Amino acid sequence: MFNPKTTLENLRIRVASVEALPQLSLLGLLTGLLAGAITVAFRLVVDIGQIILLPEHQVDDFESLSWIGRLLLPILGGLGIGLLQEIAHTYRTVGVVHVLERIAYYQGRLPWRNTLQQFVTAALSIICGHSVGREGPSVHLGAASGSLLGQWLELPNNALRTLVACGIAAAIAASFNTPLAGVIFSMEVIMMQYQLAGVAPIILAAVVGAAIAWAVFGPSPAFSVPPTEMQSLLDLPYLVLIGLAVGILAAAYNRLLHFFSGLGSSRPVWQRCTAAGLLVGLCGIAVPEIMGLGYDTVNTTLLGQLGLGTLIAITAAKLLATTACVGLGIPGGLIGPTLVIGTAAGGALGIIGTALLPQEASPPALYAMVGMAAMMSATLQAPLAALVALVELTADPHILFPGMLAVVVANLVARELLRQEALFLMLLRARGLDYHYAPTSLKLRQAGVASVMDRRFVELPVTIDRETAAQTLTKNPRWVLVKQAFRPISVMQGIDVARALNEETQDPLNLMEIPAAREDIQPVPFHATLQEALEILNTSHAKMLYVERRIGPTSVRIYGVLSRQEIESYYG
Repeated sequence: MFNPKTTLENLRIRVASVEALPQLSLLGLLTGLLAGAITVAFRLVVDIGQIILLPEHQVDDFESLSWIGRLLLPILGGLGIGLLQEIAHTYRTVGVVHVLERIAYYQGRLPWRNTLQQFVTAALSIICGHSVGREGPSVHLGAASGSLLGQWLELPNNALRTLVACGIAAAIAASFNTPLAGVIFSMEVIMMQYQLAGVAPIILAAVVGAAIAWAVFGPSPAFSVPPTEMQSLLDLPYLVLIGLAVGILAAAYNRLLHFFSGLGSSRPVWQRCTAAGLLVGLCGIAVPEIMGLGYDTVNTTLLGQLGLGTLIAITAAKLLATTACVGLGIPGGLIGPTLVIGTAAGGALGIIGTALLPQEASPPALYAMVGMAAMMSATLQAPLAALVALVELTADPHILFPGMLAVVVANLVARELLRQEALFLMLLRARGLDYHYAPTSLKLRQAGVASVMDRRFVELPVTIDRETAAQTLTKNPRWVLVKQAFRPISVMQGIDVARALNEETQDPLNLMEIPAAREDIQPVPFHATLQEALEILNTSHAKMLYVERRIGPTSVRIYGVLSRQEIESYYG
């Protein structure tokens, strides 16, 4: 007969192993449904809000506002976002950096209150024209979808991390209609690892997320691109120059963000958000194209409808407005603006290149697309994610060859020449935190203690009569947990108890006095990873652990025994 509790218990034990592909794939599908639906809901709230608010009732059409409207809207939006957080009497961290922190320090356990705050405040910031992206909030919402599902099912932490990765991939796929880029982004930028066993659930989640977005918004790529091909190999030196210029821009982007993050940190959040809105409003008066997501600006640039002066102004103003917004506390994304900045910078360099060598130059749209990928890659230090996103966003495979060269050059300039690390790691370290991605730690985090624990054990009290001990040993246990006051205090091998029954005559037996090799033992939660188990062993100086899970207010169930040797053999 089907027993839901037993089935769920078996699922928890099974997904503690990295090899639980069918179960993790099913959970990835469920996560994709949740993350895709929430991301699409977020997009709809933003789109509907802008359609209602803006004069021409079109999404992202801030150019239709009067100059006073472009000034006041982001100011009032920043004030509203700040006051919402003041009324709640707390400032909760949100966005990609929050997700990285929860993965690194809390095993991927994201709180629902931060997620709710991210949805509301990020939607308000984009509706009000702040120069931020939607992918940062989408990553948070997607990660929380997987995390909260895993927490509700009480899954082990290694499975929780996989569901977080699934949610991120589905959210990126639903936000941009880029399923493959969602998978690569999740593994390269957030999880910072590629594991074969975890790929299938993440791919499945991304497909589901993209399918939900397709059903609501249609299958069209994010940007409309005219047919473009590189005209000549003589373009290669100029592509190197574009990579060099964009690499410098990416380093400036990261440094400005670091500067604004420390500026006014002692001020109340409502003052910082209002100041950010003021700066966006002032920039928006002169260059309205920088307000909001800016994807309409990307499209007009790719279609060659903007001049050199306008593109330079967009590049500079978007760089300043975005770093000020996010640095001062506006809850929005940082990746979308890099696409706008990179496109504008690449488009400007394309116009210059065409003027210098009109016969040999490729279409300006090609340089704009190359700039887009190079800026995203150099900022995040994620070349593969940027290249895949470029192809999926534009539906133009011809851009891959020139894009690869510019992306590598931009990465080298930003990382090696200007010493800029990946954007989100920089922001994480600015908070005094770090992201642990040593190979051994990553491998140990992939498996839960339930996948390695030895379940051949019995529990006996310190004092036990010979008949009960003999009957218990008929189960052929490898380990005997010695309990006192309902808690294990030591562990010994079952063979030592059997030897005592044969050689000792006293009745009852005192298991703490018979000749045996006893070891100190400490508890480890059932949901813990092997990395957490190793940390408990190192801090407690115990030799062994017993795996436990609370099943009631006063009830604890023990599932197995785990030794240091078993952990070391897993990664050895």
